Amino acid sequence: MISSTEAVFKKLRCYIDLNQNEWAMFTALPQKLIELEPGHEIVHEGQCKHNAFILLEGWVASYKLLPDGARQIIDFQIPGDFLGLRSLLLRTSDHSFEAITNVKVAEVSAKHIFAAFEKAPRLAAAVLWAASRDEAMVVEHLINIGRRSAITRTAHFLLELGARLRLIGVGSDKGYPCPLSQYLLADALGLSAIHINRVLRQLREKGLLTFQKKHVRFDDFEKLVELADFQMAYLDQEGPLMPQAEG
Repeated sequence: MISSTEAVFKKLRCYIDLNQNEWAMFTALPQKLIELEPGHEIVHEGQCKHNAFILLEGWVASYKLLPDGARQIIDFQIPGDFLGLRSLLLRTSDHSFEAITNVKVAEVSAKHIFAAFEKAPRLAAAVLWAASRDEAMVVEHLINIGRRSAITRTAHFLLELGARLRLIGVGSDKGYPCPLSQYLLADALGLSAIHINRVLRQLREKGLLTFQKKHVRFDDFEKLVELADFQMAYLDQEGPLMPQAEG
Protein backbone atom coordinates (compact mmCIF):
# COMPACT_ATOMS: atom_id res chain seq x y z
CA MET A 1 0.00 0.00 0.00
CA ILE A 2 1.26 3.48 -0.88
CA SER A 3 1.53 5.71 2.19
CA SER A 4 1.81 9.49 2.60
CA THR A 5 -0.36 10.13 -0.46
CA GLU A 6 -1.93 13.44 0.58
CA ALA A 7 0.17 15.47 -1.87
CA VAL A 8 -0.65 13.08 -4.75
CA PHE A 9 -4.35 13.28 -3.92
CA LYS A 10 -4.34 17.09 -3.88
CA LYS A 11 -2.59 17.14 -7.25
CA LEU A 12 -4.73 14.57 -9.09
CA ARG A 13 -8.05 15.94 -7.84
CA CYS A 14 -7.32 19.17 -9.73
CA TYR A 15 -8.45 17.29 -12.81
CA ILE A 16 -10.71 14.49 -11.59
CA ASP A 17 -12.43 14.29 -8.23
CA LEU A 18 -11.59 10.64 -7.62
CA ASN A 19 -14.16 8.75 -5.56
CA GLN A 20 -13.34 6.55 -2.60
CA ASN A 21 -13.10 3.33 -4.62
CA GLU A 22 -10.84 4.88 -7.26
CA TRP A 23 -8.54 6.35 -4.65
CA ALA A 24 -8.48 3.09 -2.70
CA MET A 25 -7.34 1.32 -5.87
CA PHE A 26 -4.48 3.79 -6.23
CA THR A 27 -3.32 3.56 -2.62
CA ALA A 28 -3.55 -0.25 -2.76
CA LEU A 29 -0.95 -0.46 -5.55
CA PRO A 30 1.86 -2.78 -4.41
CA GLN A 31 4.98 -0.70 -3.93
CA LYS A 32 8.50 -0.68 -2.61
CA LEU A 33 9.27 2.24 -0.32
CA ILE A 34 12.72 3.71 -0.93
CA GLU A 35 14.50 6.38 1.11
CA LEU A 36 17.50 8.14 -0.43
CA GLU A 37 19.96 10.83 0.59
CA PRO A 38 20.90 13.84 -1.58
CA GLY A 39 22.95 12.96 -4.64
CA HIS A 40 21.54 9.46 -5.09
CA GLU A 41 20.22 8.61 -8.55
CA ILE A 42 16.70 7.22 -8.86
CA VAL A 43 16.56 6.64 -12.62
CA HIS A 44 19.35 7.18 -15.15
CA GLU A 45 19.05 8.24 -18.77
CA GLY A 46 18.93 5.25 -21.10
CA GLN A 47 17.63 2.90 -18.41
CA CYS A 48 15.22 0.28 -19.76
CA LYS A 49 12.49 -1.80 -18.14
CA HIS A 50 12.36 0.30 -15.00
CA ASN A 51 9.37 1.04 -12.81
CA ALA A 52 7.59 4.31 -12.05
CA PHE A 53 8.13 6.26 -8.86
CA ILE A 54 5.86 8.51 -6.83
CA LEU A 55 7.65 11.18 -4.84
CA LEU A 56 6.20 11.18 -1.32
CA GLU A 57 8.71 13.39 0.50
CA GLY A 58 11.59 15.66 -0.52
CA TRP A 59 12.78 17.26 -3.75
CA VAL A 60 14.24 15.68 -6.89
CA ALA A 61 15.95 17.13 -9.99
CA SER A 62 15.35 15.73 -13.47
CA TYR A 63 18.15 16.40 -15.95
CA LYS A 64 20.03 15.42 -19.09
CA LEU A 65 23.79 15.06 -19.42
CA LEU A 66 25.63 16.16 -22.57
CA PRO A 67 28.64 14.32 -24.04
CA ASP A 68 31.01 16.96 -22.65
CA GLY A 69 29.69 16.38 -19.13
CA ALA A 70 27.54 19.53 -19.01
CA ARG A 71 24.15 19.14 -17.37
CA GLN A 72 20.80 20.74 -18.10
CA ILE A 73 18.21 20.50 -15.34
CA ILE A 74 14.78 20.03 -16.88
CA ASP A 75 12.73 20.57 -13.75
CA PHE A 76 12.47 19.93 -10.04
CA GLN A 77 9.99 17.41 -8.67
CA ILE A 78 8.15 17.97 -5.40
CA PRO A 79 5.92 15.69 -3.29
CA GLY A 80 2.99 14.37 -5.29
CA ASP A 81 4.91 14.22 -8.57
CA PHE A 82 5.48 11.09 -10.66
CA LEU A 83 8.98 10.14 -11.78
CA GLY A 84 9.63 8.15 -14.93
CA LEU A 85 5.97 7.71 -15.84
CA ARG A 86 6.42 8.65 -19.49
CA SER A 87 9.30 6.21 -19.79
CA LEU A 88 6.95 3.31 -19.07
CA LEU A 89 5.36 4.02 -22.44
CA LEU A 90 8.59 4.88 -24.25
CA ARG A 91 10.32 1.85 -22.66
CA THR A 92 13.55 3.80 -22.18
CA SER A 93 14.17 6.75 -19.87
CA ASP A 94 15.18 9.85 -21.83
CA HIS A 95 16.50 11.69 -18.75
CA SER A 96 17.74 11.08 -15.22
CA PHE A 97 16.34 11.76 -11.74
CA GLU A 98 18.47 12.56 -8.70
CA ALA A 99 17.55 13.33 -5.10
CA ILE A 100 18.55 16.83 -4.03
CA THR A 101 17.24 16.44 -0.47
CA ASN A 102 16.46 13.39 1.62
CA VAL A 103 13.59 11.78 -0.28
CA LYS A 104 11.05 9.05 0.09
CA VAL A 105 9.67 7.47 -3.08
CA ALA A 106 7.21 4.68 -3.76
CA GLU A 107 8.37 2.39 -6.57
CA VAL A 108 5.46 0.85 -8.48
CA SER A 109 5.77 -1.69 -11.29
CA ALA A 110 4.45 -0.99 -14.76
CA LYS A 111 2.37 -4.17 -14.57
CA HIS A 112 0.48 -3.01 -11.50
CA ILE A 113 0.02 0.53 -12.83
CA PHE A 114 -1.44 -0.65 -16.14
CA ALA A 115 -3.70 -3.15 -14.33
CA ALA A 116 -5.07 -0.33 -12.15
CA PHE A 117 -5.62 1.85 -15.21
CA GLU A 118 -7.60 -0.93 -16.89
CA LYS A 119 -9.89 -1.25 -13.88
CA ALA A 120 -10.18 2.50 -13.18
CA PRO A 121 -10.06 4.57 -16.40
CA ARG A 122 -10.78 7.81 -14.50
CA LEU A 123 -7.65 7.19 -12.43
CA ALA A 124 -5.73 6.68 -15.66
CA ALA A 125 -7.12 9.97 -16.99
CA ALA A 126 -6.02 11.79 -13.83
CA VAL A 127 -2.47 10.46 -14.14
CA LEU A 128 -2.46 11.35 -17.86
CA TRP A 129 -3.46 14.89 -16.84
CA ALA A 130 -0.50 15.01 -14.45
CA ALA A 131 1.86 13.93 -17.24
CA SER A 132 0.35 16.49 -19.65
CA ARG A 133 0.74 19.24 -17.04
CA ASP A 134 4.40 18.31 -16.63
CA GLU A 135 4.83 18.62 -20.40
CA ALA A 136 3.19 22.07 -20.34
CA MET A 137 5.71 23.16 -17.72
CA VAL A 138 8.61 21.93 -19.86
CA VAL A 139 7.27 24.03 -22.75
CA GLU A 140 7.18 27.06 -20.46
CA HIS A 141 10.75 26.36 -19.35
CA LEU A 142 11.83 26.22 -23.01
CA ILE A 143 10.35 29.68 -23.52
CA ASN A 144 12.12 30.78 -20.34
CA ILE A 145 15.55 29.84 -21.61
CA GLY A 146 14.96 30.78 -25.24
CA ARG A 147 13.11 34.10 -25.05
CA ARG A 148 12.80 35.58 -21.57
CA SER A 149 15.41 37.82 -20.01
CA ALA A 150 17.38 36.48 -17.05
CA ILE A 151 15.41 38.45 -14.47
CA THR A 152 12.05 37.58 -16.04
CA ARG A 153 12.80 33.87 -16.36
CA THR A 154 14.01 33.70 -12.77
CA ALA A 155 10.90 35.44 -11.46
CA HIS A 156 8.65 33.22 -13.61
CA PHE A 157 10.32 30.00 -12.49
CA LEU A 158 10.16 30.87 -8.79
CA LEU A 159 6.51 31.90 -9.11
CA GLU A 160 5.76 28.59 -10.81
CA LEU A 161 7.44 26.64 -8.02
CA GLY A 162 5.40 28.59 -5.50
CA ALA A 163 2.15 27.82 -7.29
CA ARG A 164 3.00 24.11 -7.48
CA LEU A 165 3.79 24.01 -3.78
CA ARG A 166 0.61 25.86 -2.77
CA LEU A 167 -1.38 23.18 -4.58
CA ILE A 168 -0.08 20.57 -2.14
CA GLY A 169 -0.47 22.82 0.88
CA VAL A 170 3.07 24.20 1.19
CA GLY A 171 3.75 27.94 1.44
CA SER A 172 1.53 30.83 0.34
CA ASP A 173 1.64 33.93 -1.85
CA LYS A 174 4.02 35.29 0.80
CA GLY A 175 6.67 32.67 0.03
CA TYR A 176 7.75 29.07 0.51
CA PRO A 177 10.61 26.88 1.76
CA CYS A 178 13.05 26.11 -1.05
CA PRO A 179 16.09 23.80 -0.67
CA LEU A 180 17.60 24.76 -4.04
CA SER A 181 21.12 26.13 -4.15
CA GLN A 182 21.92 28.99 -6.49
CA TYR A 183 23.96 26.50 -8.50
CA LEU A 184 20.93 24.25 -9.06
CA LEU A 185 18.70 27.20 -9.89
CA ALA A 186 21.26 28.51 -12.37
CA ASP A 187 21.48 25.07 -13.99
CA ALA A 188 17.71 24.98 -14.48
CA LEU A 189 17.57 28.51 -15.92
CA GLY A 190 20.54 28.24 -18.27
CA LEU A 191 22.52 30.86 -16.34
CA SER A 192 25.90 30.88 -14.66
CA ALA A 193 26.14 30.86 -10.87
CA ILE A 194 27.51 34.40 -10.98
CA HIS A 195 24.63 35.56 -13.20
CA ILE A 196 21.90 34.05 -11.03
CA ASN A 197 23.46 35.67 -7.97
CA ARG A 198 23.28 39.04 -9.72
CA VAL A 199 19.68 38.48 -10.81
CA LEU A 200 18.54 37.50 -7.32
CA ARG A 201 20.20 40.62 -5.97
CA GLN A 202 18.35 42.74 -8.55
CA LEU A 203 15.02 41.19 -7.56
CA ARG A 204 15.78 41.88 -3.91
CA GLU A 205 16.84 45.47 -4.54
CA LYS A 206 13.67 46.09 -6.55
CA GLY A 207 11.67 44.96 -3.52
CA LEU A 208 10.11 42.03 -5.39
CA LEU A 209 11.62 38.83 -4.06
CA THR A 210 14.18 37.64 -1.53
CA PHE A 211 15.78 34.19 -1.73
CA GLN A 212 17.86 33.55 1.36
CA LYS A 213 18.41 30.77 3.90
CA LYS A 214 16.50 28.19 1.83
CA HIS A 215 13.37 30.33 1.70
CA VAL A 216 11.76 32.31 -1.13
CA ARG A 217 9.92 35.39 0.13
CA PHE A 218 7.61 37.32 -2.17
CA ASP A 219 8.14 40.93 -1.13
CA ASP A 220 5.68 42.27 -3.72
CA PHE A 221 3.76 39.36 -5.21
CA GLU A 222 1.60 41.38 -7.60
CA LYS A 223 4.49 43.33 -9.10
CA LEU A 224 6.53 40.14 -9.41
CA VAL A 225 3.68 38.49 -11.34
CA GLU A 226 3.52 41.55 -13.57
CA LEU A 227 7.27 41.50 -14.21
CA ALA A 228 7.22 37.80 -15.13
CA ASP A 229 3.92 38.01 -17.03
CA PHE A 230 3.06 34.93 -15.01
CA GLN A 231 -0.23 33.41 -16.12
CA MET A 232 -1.21 30.21 -14.33
CA ALA A 233 -3.49 28.73 -16.99
CA TYR A 234 -0.85 26.22 -18.14
CA LEU A 235 -0.69 24.77 -14.60
CA ASP A 236 -4.43 23.99 -14.76
CA GLN A 237 -5.03 24.25 -10.99
CA GLU A 238 -8.51 25.76 -11.00
CA GLY A 239 -10.23 22.62 -9.73
CA PRO A 240 -11.55 19.28 -11.06
CA LEU A 241 -12.94 19.28 -14.60
CA MET A 242 -14.65 15.95 -13.95
CA PRO A 243 -16.96 15.62 -10.92
CA GLN A 244 -16.82 12.63 -8.62
CA ALA A 245 -18.34 9.49 -10.10
CA GLU A 246 -20.73 7.27 -8.20
CA GLY A 247 -19.35 4.17 -6.56
